[in-house]
Amino acid sequence: MLLSILQRQSATQRNKGASMAAGYLPTLSAAPMPPLLFSSQHTRPAGRSVKTAASSASEASSRCRATKLSAWTSVRQERWEGDLAVEGHLPLWLNGTYLRNGPGVWEVGDTSGALDHLFDGYAMLARVSFRGGRATGAHRQLESEAYKAAKERGRPLLREFGHCPNNNNKPLLDQVCNIAGLISGGALTDNANVAVVPLGDGRVMCVTETTKGSILINPYTLGTIGRFRYTDMLGAVNMLQSGHPVVTGGSELWTLLPDLVRPGYLVVRMAAGSNERKVVGRVCCRGGPAPGWVHSFAVTENYVVVPEMPLRYSASSMLWSEPAQFYLFDWLPASGSFMHVVRKSTGKTVASVEVPPFMAIHFINAYEEKREDGQPAAVIVDCCEYYADPAILGTLALQRLRSPRNSDAFPDGRVGRFRIPLDGSRFGELESAMDPDEHGRGMDMCSINPSYLGKEYRYAYGCSARRPCNFLNALTKIDLVEKTVKNWHDDDGVAPSEPLFVARPGETNEDDGVVISIVSDVHGGGYVVLLDGKTFEEIARVRLPYGLPYGFHGCWIPGKI
Repeated sequence: MLLSILQRQSATQRNKGASMAAGYLPTLSAAPMPPLLFSSQHTRPAGRSVKTAASSASEASSRCRATKLSAWTSVRQERWEGDLAVEGHLPLWLNGTYLRNGPGVWEVGDTSGALDHLFDGYAMLARVSFRGGRATGAHRQLESEAYKAAKERGRPLLREFGHCPNNNNKPLLDQVCNIAGLISGGALTDNANVAVVPLGDGRVMCVTETTKGSILINPYTLGTIGRFRYTDMLGAVNMLQSGHPVVTGGSELWTLLPDLVRPGYLVVRMAAGSNERKVVGRVCCRGGPAPGWVHSFAVTENYVVVPEMPLRYSASSMLWSEPAQFYLFDWLPASGSFMHVVRKSTGKTVASVEVPPFMAIHFINAYEEKREDGQPAAVIVDCCEYYADPAILGTLALQRLRSPRNSDAFPDGRVGRFRIPLDGSRFGELESAMDPDEHGRGMDMCSINPSYLGKEYRYAYGCSARRPCNFLNALTKIDLVEKTVKNWHDDDGVAPSEPLFVARPGETNEDDGVVISIVSDVHGGGYVVLLDGKTFEEIARVRLPYGLPYGFHGCWIPGKI
């Protein structure tokens, strides 16, 4: 039954997508990979270094000098830890551990085993711990089954975001086995390289967009504990999940499970200390033929906001392990764009509105706009929006990021603000929250003071653009009330990752704290920059032994080192 439904959806998407495909260039055409290049110009400081990465990586390291941005280069070795040199002054109150997840290795075996997209790299955790004005650091590859299998066979074996195992000229039986693997989950990756999430009960989980890609780790050693075993039966049918679960109040995890069989989304929650997800509600897609991508979503104090954008999962891509128009997705603007609001306490959908077309990978925050009597009148939702253009996905192909010819290729972006009325209106609004030129027409990877999650807020911190650039190369503090920004940048060749805000203990002002970002530079080096949350001026740099690959999302664990 599942197979027949997916096949029907596949045929429908092919028909719907054909008329629109001419306006969009394919973004997954094969391109020759550049030679393996690894930084070797830095002497590794004394530390508790351990085993090296794959032999091909170490051989390339000995042959080559750093000639490209370390952000797009596989890490030099699987694991390192040691003391870190500090330039400037770390706040004495800063006591805890910053964790960051993201890709670490794109090449396994020879160059035929190379992954092609930023999102595909096998997960690597980075840790920087602070105490008493000092810093220690570490990085370590996550031991996912996908990574271990790729090392053993010398090539990637499972479907990743951009990578499709080569099914060309394979017999029909092998293609049927691929479908069976999709239905059973065996063909899906567990490469949990998106986010690292404290669950509120001492456990820390790395996640990606498959439910099997939920992996517990030790936040201090960075060791892989093993797959997170859900005790519910939701994964038997819903094998996909949002890459950004939200933990509210430090204890309750919320996430979305896309439903490809009956197009829609399950809204689920899981209490701290539990392994059981419980369905709170279900949202049926208003467009089709498949759900829109939900890499992230937003919550308020009383609601979960479910976005339905026209970048929709491609059934044919998943069934036949072949690239769709945009990797795993088809861009179907005629299918419509919608925002749904679900009440947390009842699971009831209280608003479902059509909105202008949008393309947003990351949502920043949401809050409830109140009437004079204190009741909610609307939900305000902020996101990093790319003017309804999915070309950003192609921009993140490694051959484009590594190419000097793409020096000004990064697409325009903005802080998009939705207003979703709760009075039964059919339509919602989408506009720019501020002048995009203030942040170089580029904005993504935002964080806020976590105390303001789901509440009305003023400040956000994100990666921005200093044009010309082919990737976000600056950091910005956004004032959403005054509509102003404060920018930080170093050399034009740096790539700072998500700026994570850490509040000062006892803070009373929203921006009282520090902002932490790991920066990779064009010479193969890297450092951690700390900025004052108020002034956005640099207060310290923590030098890394060598540059690290670009990472995605992080978290802060206070206290123990």
